[in-house]
Amino acid sequence: MSLPIKPRESCHYDAVSLGEVMLRLDPGEGRIRTTRQFQAWEGGGEYNVTRGLRKCFGLKTAVVSAFVDNEVGHLIEDCIMQGGVSTDHLVWRGDDGMGRTVRNGLNFTERGYGIRGAVGNPDRGNTAASQLKPGDIDWDHLFGSLGARWFHTGGIFAALSETTAALTIEAVTAAKRHGTIVAYDLNYRPSLWKSIGGLEKAQEVNREIARHVDVMIGNEEDFTASLGFAVEGVDESISEIETSAFKQMIEKAVAQFPNFKVAATTLRRVITATRNDWSAILWHDGAFYDSRKYPDLEILDRVGGGDSFASGLAFGFLEFNDPQQAVEYGAAHGALASTTPGDTSMATRKEVEKVMSGGGARVVR
Repeated sequence: MSLPIKPRESCHYDAVSLGEVMLRLDPGEGRIRTTRQFQAWEGGGEYNVTRGLRKCFGLKTAVVSAFVDNEVGHLIEDCIMQGGVSTDHLVWRGDDGMGRTVRNGLNFTERGYGIRGAVGNPDRGNTAASQLKPGDIDWDHLFGSLGARWFHTGGIFAALSETTAALTIEAVTAAKRHGTIVAYDLNYRPSLWKSIGGLEKAQEVNREIARHVDVMIGNEEDFTASLGFAVEGVDESISEIETSAFKQMIEKAVAQFPNFKVAATTLRRVITATRNDWSAILWHDGAFYDSRKYPDLEILDRVGGGDSFASGLAFGFLEFNDPQQAVEYGAAHGALASTTPGDTSMATRKEVEKVMSGGGARVVR
């Protein structure tokens, strides 16, 4: 029971992601509407996965994205470079002087606390990444000449525009052609799809992408909205879903997409914005694997927790090619990422493995 992953020595990269990376502006403990200062971070659903694989787990990774060649674009680039992810495959667009034709994405995000939920207010219209289109990236060079063991992208990037949807299909097709494992996080966001065809377009695009996916990540709402699956009697909120119902959902999905080798999700019950019950489940080769449970997890910043789950899951397969290890690394890494600010993980592999083994939170001296 394993995945057909290329050996490390045959590839330049362990993992590559395709997605938009925005400048996250974080008011800390305050509100977007009242703050007078922001902490600047970089973040993006697909990028966060390769950033975690590099910074936490020490693997060699790269991101494919696009920026405007101006000071804000290079600020985001500098953040990516500090995270150790290769910037060799970024596309740079000329600056028109005021962002009339192309710009860099901003994401104003507040963390939430107690009964006040987290809030995201993205400002990403007409961005350089959203204008990426088929033919912009030499996938045969990236996946063929250089080589990558794992490719991660997702439904957020695919929903940015009609051209990014087409580019995602081009990318996953090329990755499969060169024997790279394709991982895809459905990450359904109705606000992103509504101007390019809504739910019908989301299902059309995601079902085409799904034909090329080895590792499909998403909760019950994602599978229902993006792929058109449903299980009777299941609440639409993943916070209420029972494991048995999610298993029914996965069994339906893999029956229709026999190319799926892995399907996985986090399972969280939202008590408050700062307290969640947290765990994960993974399907592989006809069997289900449950992670250790993290009840009443205290959360500082929930944004990026799911991306860090996907990152840990990828590491479990890339390092051990073992489904139980994958779901355990994913759940532990996602839990730890929720305890620090920003989209990206600040955890170390040693910390992840300590949490996996049931280690407590006593002071480390």
